[in-house]
Amino acid sequence: MSDFKSEAKQGIKIVSKSPFSHLFQRIFGFGTLIGLYTTNQDNSPMKQFITLLTVLFIVTSCNSVKKTTTAVHSGDYSQAIKIAQNKLRKNPESKRKQPYVLLLEEAYAKVVARDQAQINFLKRENNPAQLGEIYAIYKGLVFLEEGISPLLPLLIVKENRNAHFNFINYNEELVAAKVAYTQYLYTNIENDFAFAKAKKDFRSVYSDMEYLNSITANYKDVNTLMKEAHFKGTDFVKVDLYNDTQMIIPAQLEFDLLDFSTYGLDDFWTEYHSATVATIDYDYLMDVSLREINISPERISEREIHREKQIKDGTVYIKDDNGNFILDKEGKKIKRDNFITVHCDVYEYNQFKAVNVVGQVKYRNLQTGNLIKSFPLVSEFVFENTYADYDGDTRALESELHSLLRNRPIAFPSSEQMVYDAGEDLKDNLKRIIRGQRF
Repeated sequence: MSDFKSEAKQGIKIVSKSPFSHLFQRIFGFGTLIGLYTTNQDNSPMKQFITLLTVLFIVTSCNSVKKTTTAVHSGDYSQAIKIAQNKLRKNPESKRKQPYVLLLEEAYAKVVARDQAQINFLKRENNPAQLGEIYAIYKGLVFLEEGISPLLPLLIVKENRNAHFNFINYNEELVAAKVAYTQYLYTNIENDFAFAKAKKDFRSVYSDMEYLNSITANYKDVNTLMKEAHFKGTDFVKVDLYNDTQMIIPAQLEFDLLDFSTYGLDDFWTEYHSATVATIDYDYLMDVSLREINISPERISEREIHREKQIKDGTVYIKDDNGNFILDKEGKKIKRDNFITVHCDVYEYNQFKAVNVVGQVKYRNLQTGNLIKSFPLVSEFVFENTYADYDGDTRALESELHSLLRNRPIAFPSSEQMVYDAGEDLKDNLKRIIRGQRF
Protein backbone atom coordinates (compact mmCIF):
# COMPACT_ATOMS: atom_id res chain seq x y z
CA MET A 1 0.00 0.00 0.00
CA SER A 2 2.94 2.29 0.76
CA ASP A 3 4.34 1.66 -2.75
CA PHE A 4 1.02 2.65 -4.22
CA LYS A 5 1.06 5.95 -2.32
CA SER A 6 4.62 6.61 -3.42
CA GLU A 7 3.74 6.07 -7.08
CA ALA A 8 0.63 8.19 -6.71
CA LYS A 9 2.68 11.07 -5.26
CA GLN A 10 5.06 10.95 -8.24
CA GLY A 11 2.15 11.20 -10.68
CA ILE A 12 0.55 14.40 -9.32
CA LYS A 13 1.11 18.10 -9.49
CA ILE A 14 -0.51 21.08 -7.79
CA VAL A 15 -3.57 22.43 -9.58
CA SER A 16 -5.20 25.13 -7.56
CA LYS A 17 -8.45 25.20 -9.53
CA SER A 18 -9.20 21.46 -9.70
CA PRO A 19 -12.81 20.83 -8.61
CA PHE A 20 -11.89 17.36 -7.27
CA SER A 21 -8.51 18.09 -5.71
CA HIS A 22 -9.91 18.40 -2.18
CA LEU A 23 -10.94 14.75 -2.35
CA PHE A 24 -7.39 13.69 -3.25
CA GLN A 25 -6.17 15.73 -0.32
CA ARG A 26 -8.32 13.63 2.03
CA ILE A 27 -7.15 10.36 0.43
CA PHE A 28 -3.41 11.06 0.35
CA GLY A 29 -3.21 13.48 3.27
CA PHE A 30 -1.43 16.35 1.46
CA GLY A 31 -1.62 19.82 2.87
CA THR A 32 -2.22 21.44 -0.53
CA LEU A 33 -4.86 20.93 -3.15
CA ILE A 34 -3.73 18.47 -5.81
CA GLY A 35 -4.86 17.35 -9.22
CA LEU A 36 -3.90 14.51 -11.46
CA TYR A 37 -0.90 14.82 -13.73
CA THR A 38 -1.42 13.49 -17.22
CA THR A 39 1.13 13.21 -19.98
CA ASN A 40 -1.03 15.10 -22.45
CA GLN A 41 -1.75 17.81 -19.86
CA ASP A 42 -5.51 17.11 -20.19
CA ASN A 43 -6.84 18.22 -16.79
CA SER A 44 -10.52 18.35 -17.73
CA PRO A 45 -12.93 17.89 -14.80
CA MET A 46 -14.40 14.72 -16.37
CA LYS A 47 -11.01 13.03 -16.75
CA GLN A 48 -10.05 14.00 -13.20
CA PHE A 49 -13.35 12.60 -11.94
CA ILE A 50 -12.88 9.24 -13.73
CA THR A 51 -9.35 8.98 -12.37
CA LEU A 52 -10.64 9.78 -8.89
CA LEU A 53 -13.16 6.94 -9.10
CA THR A 54 -10.37 4.57 -10.10
CA VAL A 55 -8.23 5.65 -7.16
CA LEU A 56 -11.14 5.31 -4.75
CA PHE A 57 -11.87 1.81 -6.05
CA ILE A 58 -8.24 0.75 -5.53
CA VAL A 59 -8.11 2.24 -2.04
CA THR A 60 -11.37 0.50 -1.08
CA SER A 61 -10.08 -2.83 -2.39
CA CYS A 62 -6.87 -2.42 -0.42
CA ASN A 63 -8.83 -1.72 2.75
CA SER A 64 -10.95 -4.85 2.22
CA VAL A 65 -7.87 -7.02 1.72
CA LYS A 66 -6.29 -5.48 4.80
CA LYS A 67 -9.42 -6.19 6.84
CA THR A 68 -9.42 -9.83 5.70
CA THR A 69 -5.70 -10.21 6.46
CA THR A 70 -6.19 -8.76 9.93
CA ALA A 71 -9.03 -11.20 10.58
CA VAL A 72 -6.84 -14.16 9.61
CA HIS A 73 -3.90 -13.03 11.74
CA SER A 74 -6.09 -12.31 14.75
CA GLY A 75 -7.73 -15.75 14.60
CA ASP A 76 -11.11 -14.51 13.43
CA TYR A 77 -11.20 -17.08 10.64
CA SER A 78 -14.96 -17.03 10.21
CA GLN A 79 -14.92 -13.31 9.43
CA ALA A 80 -12.00 -13.69 7.03
CA ILE A 81 -13.73 -16.55 5.20
CA LYS A 82 -16.99 -14.62 5.03
CA ILE A 83 -15.30 -11.59 3.44
CA ALA A 84 -13.34 -13.72 0.98
CA GLN A 85 -16.40 -15.74 -0.04
CA ASN A 86 -18.39 -12.57 -0.75
CA LYS A 87 -15.58 -11.15 -2.86
CA LEU A 88 -15.07 -14.38 -4.85
CA ARG A 89 -18.70 -15.00 -5.78
CA LYS A 90 -18.28 -12.87 -8.90
CA ASN A 91 -15.29 -12.91 -11.24
CA PRO A 92 -13.03 -14.99 -8.94
CA GLU A 93 -10.45 -15.22 -11.76
CA SER A 94 -9.93 -11.44 -11.69
CA LYS A 95 -6.38 -10.36 -10.89
CA ARG A 96 -7.53 -8.06 -8.09
CA LYS A 97 -9.33 -11.02 -6.45
CA GLN A 98 -6.09 -13.04 -6.07
CA PRO A 99 -5.37 -11.88 -2.49
CA TYR A 100 -8.77 -13.22 -1.41
CA VAL A 101 -8.04 -16.65 -2.89
CA LEU A 102 -4.81 -16.92 -0.88
CA LEU A 103 -6.48 -15.61 2.28
CA LEU A 104 -9.40 -18.02 1.92
CA GLU A 105 -6.99 -20.94 1.48
CA GLU A 106 -5.04 -19.92 4.57
CA ALA A 107 -8.09 -19.20 6.74
CA TYR A 108 -9.72 -22.52 5.81
CA ALA A 109 -6.63 -24.54 6.67
CA LYS A 110 -6.26 -22.78 10.01
CA VAL A 111 -9.88 -23.02 11.08
CA VAL A 112 -10.05 -26.72 10.19
CA ALA A 113 -6.86 -27.42 12.17
CA ARG A 114 -8.20 -25.47 15.15
CA ASP A 115 -11.61 -27.16 15.11
CA GLN A 116 -10.20 -30.67 14.71
CA ALA A 117 -7.82 -30.06 17.60
CA GLN A 118 -10.73 -28.84 19.73
CA ILE A 119 -12.80 -31.93 18.86
CA ASN A 120 -9.92 -34.24 19.81
CA PHE A 121 -9.47 -32.40 23.09
CA LEU A 122 -13.17 -32.63 23.97
CA LYS A 123 -13.30 -36.31 23.10
CA ARG A 124 -10.33 -37.00 25.37
CA GLU A 125 -12.08 -35.15 28.19
CA ASN A 126 -15.03 -37.53 27.73
CA ASN A 127 -17.45 -35.09 29.40
CA PRO A 128 -21.06 -35.70 28.23
CA ALA A 129 -21.83 -32.03 28.81
CA GLN A 130 -19.44 -31.23 25.91
CA LEU A 131 -21.34 -33.38 23.38
CA GLY A 132 -23.28 -30.34 22.20
CA GLU A 133 -20.09 -28.44 21.44
CA ILE A 134 -18.67 -31.39 19.48
CA TYR A 135 -21.86 -31.62 17.43
CA ALA A 136 -21.83 -27.86 16.78
CA ILE A 137 -18.19 -27.94 15.59
CA TYR A 138 -18.91 -30.78 13.14
CA LYS A 139 -21.94 -28.86 11.82
CA GLY A 140 -19.75 -25.79 11.38
CA LEU A 141 -17.15 -27.75 9.39
CA VAL A 142 -19.81 -29.17 7.08
CA PHE A 143 -21.33 -25.71 6.61
CA LEU A 144 -17.86 -24.32 5.85
CA GLU A 145 -17.23 -26.85 3.09
CA GLU A 146 -20.69 -26.28 1.61
CA GLY A 147 -19.97 -22.54 1.42
CA ILE A 148 -16.61 -22.90 -0.32
CA SER A 149 -17.42 -25.79 -2.68
CA PRO A 150 -19.49 -23.74 -5.20
CA LEU A 151 -16.54 -21.34 -5.66
CA LEU A 152 -14.08 -24.04 -6.76
CA PRO A 153 -11.77 -24.28 -8.57
CA LEU A 154 -9.95 -21.11 -7.52
CA LEU A 155 -6.79 -20.45 -9.53
CA ILE A 156 -3.69 -18.92 -7.92
CA VAL A 157 -2.12 -17.28 -10.99
CA LYS A 158 1.42 -16.59 -9.67
CA GLU A 159 1.85 -20.17 -8.49
CA ASN A 160 0.02 -21.67 -11.48
CA ARG A 161 -2.11 -23.94 -9.29
CA ASN A 162 -5.56 -24.24 -7.84
CA ALA A 163 -6.11 -23.29 -4.23
CA HIS A 164 -6.05 -26.36 -2.00
CA PHE A 165 -8.93 -27.15 0.32
CA ASN A 166 -8.65 -30.51 2.03
CA PHE A 167 -12.34 -31.42 2.22
CA ILE A 168 -13.21 -34.30 4.56
CA ASN A 169 -16.46 -36.27 4.59
CA TYR A 170 -17.73 -35.61 8.11
CA ASN A 171 -21.05 -37.43 7.64
CA GLU A 172 -20.27 -40.36 9.93
CA GLU A 173 -18.77 -38.15 12.64
CA LEU A 174 -21.66 -35.69 12.36
CA VAL A 175 -24.31 -38.40 12.65
CA ALA A 176 -22.51 -40.03 15.59
CA ALA A 177 -22.21 -36.67 17.38
CA LYS A 178 -25.89 -35.94 16.72
CA VAL A 179 -27.00 -39.32 18.07
CA ALA A 180 -24.84 -39.01 21.19
CA TYR A 181 -25.96 -35.43 21.86
CA THR A 182 -29.64 -36.31 21.30
CA GLN A 183 -29.44 -39.22 23.75
CA TYR A 184 -27.73 -36.97 26.30
CA LEU A 185 -30.47 -34.34 25.99
CA TYR A 186 -33.21 -36.95 26.20
CA THR A 187 -31.74 -38.48 29.38
CA ASN A 188 -31.59 -35.05 31.02
CA ILE A 189 -35.15 -34.29 29.92
CA GLU A 190 -36.42 -37.55 31.41
CA ASN A 191 -34.76 -36.74 34.72
CA ASP A 192 -35.97 -33.13 34.79
CA PHE A 193 -39.50 -34.19 33.83
CA ALA A 194 -39.60 -36.78 36.60
CA PHE A 195 -38.61 -34.25 39.27
CA ALA A 196 -40.62 -31.28 37.90
CA LYS A 197 -43.26 -30.00 40.30
CA ALA A 198 -43.91 -26.30 39.68
CA LYS A 199 -45.31 -24.95 36.43
CA LYS A 200 -42.06 -23.14 35.71
CA ASP A 201 -40.27 -26.53 35.88
CA PHE A 202 -42.53 -28.03 33.23
CA ARG A 203 -42.11 -24.95 31.06
CA SER A 204 -38.35 -25.29 31.29
CA VAL A 205 -38.52 -28.98 30.33
CA TYR A 206 -40.82 -28.08 27.43
CA SER A 207 -38.25 -25.59 26.15
CA ASP A 208 -35.53 -28.28 26.34
CA MET A 209 -37.75 -30.68 24.36
CA GLU A 210 -38.33 -28.02 21.70
CA TYR A 211 -34.57 -27.71 21.37
CA LEU A 212 -34.16 -31.50 21.15
CA ASN A 213 -36.84 -31.60 18.45
CA SER A 214 -34.92 -29.00 16.44
CA ILE A 215 -31.94 -31.39 16.40
CA THR A 216 -33.73 -34.74 16.02
CA ALA A 217 -37.43 -34.44 15.21
CA ASN A 218 -39.91 -36.91 16.70
CA TYR A 219 -37.30 -38.60 18.88
CA LYS A 220 -38.80 -41.45 20.89
CA ASP A 221 -41.79 -40.15 22.93
CA VAL A 222 -40.69 -36.52 23.02
CA ASN A 223 -43.85 -35.22 21.31
CA THR A 224 -46.03 -37.02 23.84
CA LEU A 225 -43.96 -35.65 26.71
CA MET A 226 -44.21 -32.14 25.22
CA LYS A 227 -48.01 -32.29 25.30
CA GLU A 228 -47.94 -33.42 28.92
CA ALA A 229 -45.38 -30.76 29.90
CA HIS A 230 -47.44 -28.07 28.18
CA PHE A 231 -50.58 -29.18 30.01
CA LYS A 232 -48.84 -29.25 33.39
CA GLY A 233 -47.11 -25.93 32.76
CA THR A 234 -50.25 -24.07 31.69
CA ASP A 235 -52.18 -21.67 33.92
CA PHE A 236 -55.88 -22.51 33.61
CA VAL A 237 -58.28 -19.67 34.31
CA LYS A 238 -61.98 -20.23 34.97
CA VAL A 239 -64.19 -17.35 33.82
CA ASP A 240 -67.55 -16.43 35.39
CA LEU A 241 -69.80 -13.68 34.04
CA TYR A 242 -72.31 -12.10 36.42
CA ASN A 243 -75.10 -9.70 35.52
CA ASP A 244 -75.74 -7.64 38.65
CA THR A 245 -77.76 -5.00 36.78
CA GLN A 246 -81.53 -4.79 36.71
CA MET A 247 -81.58 -5.43 32.97
CA ILE A 248 -81.38 -8.50 30.79
CA ILE A 249 -78.26 -8.35 28.67
CA PRO A 250 -78.49 -9.62 25.07
CA ALA A 251 -77.68 -13.33 24.77
CA GLN A 252 -75.35 -12.62 21.84
CA LEU A 253 -73.37 -10.14 23.96
CA GLU A 254 -72.89 -12.73 26.71
CA PHE A 255 -71.76 -15.27 24.11
CA ASP A 256 -69.32 -12.82 22.51
CA LEU A 257 -67.82 -11.76 25.83
CA LEU A 258 -67.11 -15.37 26.75
CA ASP A 259 -65.93 -16.51 23.32
CA PHE A 260 -62.19 -16.26 23.97
CA SER A 261 -61.35 -17.81 20.60
CA THR A 262 -62.11 -14.40 19.06
CA TYR A 263 -59.83 -12.47 21.41
CA GLY A 264 -56.62 -13.20 19.52
CA LEU A 265 -54.81 -14.17 22.71
CA ASP A 266 -51.30 -15.47 22.05
CA ASP A 267 -50.19 -16.49 25.57
CA PHE A 268 -48.97 -20.06 25.11
CA TRP A 269 -49.01 -20.79 28.84
CA THR A 270 -52.46 -19.41 29.79
CA GLU A 271 -55.89 -20.74 28.88
CA TYR A 272 -59.25 -19.10 29.68
CA HIS A 273 -62.32 -21.35 29.97
CA SER A 274 -65.86 -20.02 30.22
CA ALA A 275 -67.13 -23.61 30.26
CA THR A 276 -65.27 -25.60 32.89
CA VAL A 277 -63.68 -28.95 32.11
CA ALA A 278 -64.06 -31.54 34.85
CA THR A 279 -60.59 -33.02 34.36
CA ILE A 280 -58.83 -29.68 34.86
CA ASP A 281 -57.78 -28.37 38.25
CA TYR A 282 -58.13 -24.62 37.69
CA ASP A 283 -55.50 -22.27 39.04
CA TYR A 284 -57.27 -18.91 38.84
CA LEU A 285 -60.73 -17.43 38.65
CA MET A 286 -61.65 -14.38 36.61
CA ASP A 287 -64.94 -12.81 37.73
CA VAL A 288 -66.51 -10.46 35.19
CA SER A 289 -69.43 -8.64 36.79
CA LEU A 290 -71.67 -6.12 35.03
CA ARG A 291 -72.97 -3.78 37.74
CA GLU A 292 -74.74 -0.94 35.94
CA ILE A 293 -76.34 -0.38 32.56
CA ASN A 294 -77.44 3.23 32.21
CA ILE A 295 -79.48 4.14 29.15
CA SER A 296 -80.42 7.73 28.46
CA PRO A 297 -83.90 8.58 27.14
CA GLU A 298 -84.35 9.23 23.44
CA ARG A 299 -83.85 12.95 23.01
CA ILE A 300 -84.37 15.31 20.07
CA SER A 301 -83.08 18.86 20.42
CA GLU A 302 -83.89 21.67 18.01
CA ARG A 303 -82.37 25.01 17.13
CA GLU A 304 -83.22 27.61 14.50
CA ILE A 305 -80.55 29.12 12.25
CA HIS A 306 -81.30 32.27 10.24
CA ARG A 307 -79.26 33.21 7.18
CA GLU A 308 -79.49 36.10 4.72
CA LYS A 309 -77.29 36.93 1.78
CA GLN A 310 -77.06 39.35 -1.12
CA ILE A 311 -77.01 37.44 -4.40
CA LYS A 312 -76.97 38.34 -8.06
CA ASP A 313 -80.41 38.10 -9.66
CA GLY A 314 -80.00 38.85 -13.33
CA THR A 315 -79.31 42.32 -14.80
CA VAL A 316 -81.20 45.66 -15.15
CA TYR A 317 -80.82 48.64 -17.47
CA ILE A 318 -79.44 51.77 -15.87
CA LYS A 319 -81.65 54.91 -15.85
CA ASP A 320 -80.91 58.49 -14.98
CA ASP A 321 -82.78 60.55 -12.41
CA ASN A 322 -85.39 61.39 -14.98
CA GLY A 323 -86.13 57.76 -15.72
CA ASN A 324 -84.41 57.72 -19.08
CA PHE A 325 -82.14 54.84 -20.15
CA ILE A 326 -78.45 55.63 -20.16
CA LEU A 327 -76.78 54.80 -23.46
CA ASP A 328 -73.18 53.99 -24.35
CA LYS A 329 -71.20 55.57 -27.24
CA GLU A 330 -72.86 53.24 -29.71
CA GLY A 331 -76.32 54.14 -28.52
CA LYS A 332 -76.96 50.86 -26.71
CA LYS A 333 -78.57 50.63 -23.29
CA ILE A 334 -76.11 50.05 -20.44
CA LYS A 335 -76.81 47.13 -18.07
CA ARG A 336 -75.61 46.27 -14.56
CA ASP A 337 -75.88 43.27 -12.22
CA ASN A 338 -79.01 43.21 -10.13
CA PHE A 339 -78.54 42.16 -6.47
CA ILE A 340 -81.28 41.05 -4.12
CA THR A 341 -81.31 39.95 -0.46
CA VAL A 342 -82.57 36.43 0.19
CA HIS A 343 -83.50 34.88 3.54
CA CYS A 344 -83.70 31.30 4.83
CA ASP A 345 -84.54 29.76 8.22
CA VAL A 346 -82.94 26.38 8.96
CA TYR A 347 -84.40 24.11 11.65
CA GLU A 348 -81.68 21.79 12.91
CA TYR A 349 -82.61 18.62 14.82
CA ASN A 350 -80.24 16.47 16.85
CA GLN A 351 -81.15 12.92 17.84
CA PHE A 352 -79.27 11.58 20.85
CA LYS A 353 -79.27 8.38 22.89
CA ALA A 354 -76.45 6.89 24.98
CA VAL A 355 -75.76 3.78 26.98
CA ASN A 356 -73.14 3.35 29.69
CA VAL A 357 -72.06 -0.08 30.97
CA VAL A 358 -70.08 -0.31 34.20
CA GLY A 359 -68.49 -3.47 35.48
CA GLN A 360 -65.51 -4.96 37.26
CA VAL A 361 -62.97 -7.72 36.62
CA LYS A 362 -61.44 -9.62 39.55
CA TYR A 363 -58.67 -12.21 39.48
CA ARG A 364 -58.47 -14.72 42.33
CA ASN A 365 -55.98 -17.44 43.13
CA LEU A 366 -58.08 -20.60 43.52
CA GLN A 367 -55.33 -22.37 45.47
CA THR A 368 -55.18 -19.70 48.19
CA GLY A 369 -58.49 -17.89 47.66
CA ASN A 370 -56.68 -14.55 47.65
CA LEU A 371 -57.68 -11.64 45.43
CA ILE A 372 -54.85 -10.93 43.00
CA LYS A 373 -56.04 -7.87 41.12
CA SER A 374 -59.18 -5.89 40.37
CA PHE A 375 -59.87 -3.79 37.27
CA PRO A 376 -62.72 -1.40 36.38
CA LEU A 377 -64.61 -2.28 33.22
CA VAL A 378 -66.39 0.65 31.56
CA SER A 379 -67.90 1.10 28.13
CA GLU A 380 -70.10 3.67 26.44
CA PHE A 381 -71.95 3.80 23.15
CA VAL A 382 -73.58 6.94 21.76
CA PHE A 383 -76.15 7.18 19.00
CA GLU A 384 -76.32 10.62 17.45
CA ASN A 385 -77.86 11.91 14.23
CA THR A 386 -78.27 15.49 13.01
CA TYR A 387 -80.60 16.52 10.20
CA ALA A 388 -82.45 19.71 9.19
CA ASP A 389 -85.42 21.25 7.44
CA TYR A 390 -85.78 24.79 6.08
CA ASP A 391 -88.14 27.60 5.20
CA GLY A 392 -87.09 30.23 2.65
CA ASP A 393 -84.54 30.59 -0.13
CA THR A 394 -81.71 28.03 0.17
CA ARG A 395 -79.44 30.29 -1.87
CA ALA A 396 -78.79 32.14 1.40
CA LEU A 397 -77.12 29.06 2.92
CA GLU A 398 -73.44 28.04 3.01
CA SER A 399 -72.31 24.58 1.85
CA GLU A 400 -72.29 23.06 5.35
CA LEU A 401 -75.99 23.81 5.83
CA HIS A 402 -76.77 22.49 2.35
CA SER A 403 -75.14 19.19 3.41
CA LEU A 404 -77.17 19.16 6.60
CA LEU A 405 -80.40 19.48 4.62
CA ARG A 406 -79.61 16.23 2.81
CA ASN A 407 -79.67 14.29 6.10
CA ARG A 408 -82.83 12.52 7.23
CA PRO A 409 -84.13 11.40 10.63
CA ILE A 410 -83.21 7.84 11.67
CA ALA A 411 -85.18 5.51 13.90
CA PHE A 412 -83.65 5.29 17.38
CA PRO A 413 -81.97 1.93 18.05
CA SER A 414 -83.55 -0.27 20.68
CA SER A 415 -82.06 -0.36 24.16
CA GLU A 416 -81.03 -3.98 23.62
CA GLN A 417 -79.14 -3.03 20.45
CA MET A 418 -77.47 -0.14 22.25
CA VAL A 419 -76.26 -2.44 25.03
CA TYR A 420 -74.93 -4.90 22.47
CA ASP A 421 -73.10 -2.12 20.61
CA ALA A 422 -71.56 -0.98 23.89
CA GLY A 423 -70.51 -4.59 24.42
CA GLU A 424 -68.15 -4.43 21.45
CA ASP A 425 -66.16 -1.74 23.23
CA LEU A 426 -66.56 -3.68 26.48
CA LYS A 427 -64.98 -6.69 24.81
CA ASP A 428 -62.00 -4.62 23.64
CA ASN A 429 -61.47 -3.35 27.19
CA LEU A 430 -61.70 -6.87 28.57
CA LYS A 431 -59.17 -8.05 25.97
CA ARG A 432 -56.70 -5.37 27.11
CA ILE A 433 -57.10 -6.49 30.73
CA ILE A 434 -56.50 -10.16 29.84
CA ARG A 435 -53.47 -9.40 27.71
CA GLY A 436 -51.95 -7.33 30.47
CA GLN A 437 -52.43 -9.97 33.17
CA ARG A 438 -49.46 -12.23 33.88
CA PHE A 439 -49.52 -14.88 36.58
